[in-house]
Amino acid sequence: MFVVRRQEENPILSPRKEHPWEAVATFNPSAVQTDEGVQLFYRALGSPDALVSPHAALSSIGTAHSADGVKFHSRRQVLAPLQEWDEFGCEDPRVTFFEGRWYCFYTALGGYPFGPGNIKIGVAIGDSPDHFTERHLITPFNAKAATLFPERIDGDVVLLLTAHTDWTNEYPRPMIAIARAKEVSHFFNPEYWHEWHEHLAKHALTELRRADDDHIEVGATPLKTDMGWLLIYSYIQKYYTEHERIFGVEAAILDAHDPRKLISRSYAFMVPEEAYEQYGIVPRIVFPSGATIQGDILSIWYGAADTTCAKADVKLADLLRDLDPADPARTFTRAKENPILVPRGSGYESHSVLNAGALDIAGSVHLLYRAMNADNTSTLGYARSSDGIHIDERLETPVYVPRADFESKRGKPDGNSGCEDPRLVVIDNRVHLTYTAYDGTHNPRGAASSISVDDFLAKRFQNWDEPVLITPDEVDDKDIGLLPEQINGDYVLYHRINGHICADLVSDISFKKRVSRCIEIMGPRIGMWDSAKVGIAGPPIKVAGGWLLIYHGVSHRSHYRLGAALLDRSGLVVLSRTADPIFEAVLDYEKVGDVPNVVFSCGGVMRDDTLFLYYGGADRVVGVATASLSHILNALS
Repeated sequence: MFVVRRQEENPILSPRKEHPWEAVATFNPSAVQTDEGVQLFYRALGSPDALVSPHAALSSIGTAHSADGVKFHSRRQVLAPLQEWDEFGCEDPRVTFFEGRWYCFYTALGGYPFGPGNIKIGVAIGDSPDHFTERHLITPFNAKAATLFPERIDGDVVLLLTAHTDWTNEYPRPMIAIARAKEVSHFFNPEYWHEWHEHLAKHALTELRRADDDHIEVGATPLKTDMGWLLIYSYIQKYYTEHERIFGVEAAILDAHDPRKLISRSYAFMVPEEAYEQYGIVPRIVFPSGATIQGDILSIWYGAADTTCAKADVKLADLLRDLDPADPARTFTRAKENPILVPRGSGYESHSVLNAGALDIAGSVHLLYRAMNADNTSTLGYARSSDGIHIDERLETPVYVPRADFESKRGKPDGNSGCEDPRLVVIDNRVHLTYTAYDGTHNPRGAASSISVDDFLAKRFQNWDEPVLITPDEVDDKDIGLLPEQINGDYVLYHRINGHICADLVSDISFKKRVSRCIEIMGPRIGMWDSAKVGIAGPPIKVAGGWLLIYHGVSHRSHYRLGAALLDRSGLVVLSRTADPIFEAVLDYEKVGDVPNVVFSCGGVMRDDTLFLYYGGADRVVGVATASLSHILNALS
C-alpha cells in the first residue's frame, strides 16, 4: 500500500507574463536530480505567432533550477523552434544526463495544422543543461515521448518511445517500444529507423492497454531499482471519446535486461483531483513526464491541465512493495484456513454467509455475519473464535432476524430482503448493531438495535432492543457504522449516499431522531480502482492521532476492493488515503460466487499489532486476513 502526497506548494511552476515565450503555460516537466538539486525542463507555451501558427500557440522548452525541488529560479528558454522539422513547436522534453552529456528528446512539430505526418521525435544535445549545441531528427514516422535510459543495458544504449501516438487508419493505436543501439548517434540515422520500423511489433513492450479505446504514452525516464526498471507512464481511459477521457498515472516494472518484458504494473494511482489539475487550458489532466529518486522518496513531476508544473511524492519502498509480483495478497495475508465460514444445512444459512461484523470481548472474537436462506432472506448468524481464525463455536439458529415491517419481505417471494451487513461497536457497556434493512420494495435504509454486553456474552439474543430506522425513507442509504466513542459530546454515524461516505453527528444513539445530514468524508476517484462508489468496511479503529478507516471501493467494472484512510481525531477529516487497493479478490472463493470479484468487510479487531479483517468473498463465504497495523500506519503517515 502507498499514498500519493501532492506538493503543498503546487503548482511549482506557473506561466510568467513577463516572459512572452512562457506567458501562456508551463507544463509537462522532466526533472534530473543532480548534486546541486533538481534541473527541470518543461514545455513552455507562448502566444500564437501571427506569421507562423496564427491559430495555435508556439511551444518551446524552458529550464529552471531548484536546490530543494520546490522553489525554482533561473528560468530561461533553452530550445526554440529552429529546424524545418520542429519549426512549429518543441514539446514535452524528456531529459537524461548520459555518459557526461545532456540529451533532451522532445516532440517536434514540423507542420501546421498538427497531425500524424508532422509530429515526430527530435533530440538536442549539450554539455550543460542550459546550452544545447546540436539537434537531430530521430524518427521519420509519427512518434512522441522518447527518453533515453540513464545507463546502458547489457552494453547497449536504449531508447524508449511511443510509436504512432496519433491515430491513422494504418496505425490506429499507440505502441510503447524499445530501440537499442551501440551508440546514441545510431539513432540519428534514418536507415536505422526504417529497419527498426519494419519489425515494429518485436520491439514493442507487453500491451499495457486494458481496453481498445484506452491510450498510453511514455511518461518519465525509467529509473533503475532492485526489481528492474521503474516506469511511470500516462494511461488515458476512453481516449477516443473526447468528453469522457480520464487521464491517469500508472507505474510498471520492466525487466532489467529486456525492458520489453513487463514484470508487474499498478492501477491508476493519480487522476485529476485538485483545482490546478481540473482547470486550465485543457481541463482534467495529470500527465507524468518526469521522475526522480532522492533518498527513499520517489518524486513524480507532471503537467496539470496543460497549464502548470506540479509534483507528487511517494515512498519508494511502499510503491515497490505494491509492484512486487511475489506478493499478490498486497497488504493483508489470508488465513490458510479460509474460508472460515461457509453455507451449511437447509435452513437460514443454506444459500450464503458473508460480511461479518466483529467484536473482541472477554478473550474471544465474536462474529455476527449475514446469512441467506433459499428464498434470499437475510438474517444474522453467530460464530466465536478464541484465536481470531479457527471457529470454536457456531450457533445453529440465527441471533437476529427481521422483526419490523421495514425489513420484512414485501417484494418477490425469492427476492432479497431482511437484515444485511452488520457492524458492531461497544459503547457504555452495550453492543450497538447497525445494519441495512431491506424489504425488497423500498430503498435500503440504515437501522439500529442494541443489547447489553452481558446479554450478548450470555447469548440472550432475545434481548435485542426493538430495531429503529436511522436514515431517511426516500434515500438509498447503506454501509451504516458508528465511531465507537463520543467526540465533543456527539456520536459520529457513517453512512453511504450516492456512492460517497457521509457522516452525521448524533447526540443520542437510541436514534429517536433519524440522521439528516451528509457531511462528506470521501468519495469515488474517477478513473481509479474506487471509481464507482465507496463505503466504510468496519467501524473506524482508534490509533495514535486519529482513526484508521478500512473502506471498500467499487470500480466501474464492479470489482470490490478494500482501501485504507487515516482520519483525524474528529473522525470527519481524511488526513491520508491509499492510492492503491490494500486487498482484492485473488482466490477462487473471492472471484467466483453469487457476486464475482468481491471482497467486502464489515469489521475487524486489533490484537497487539495485528489487524484481523473479516470479509465476505464473492457474497458467498467468510474469510479472514491479517496485517500489521504499524505497517499500515507507516504507509499512511
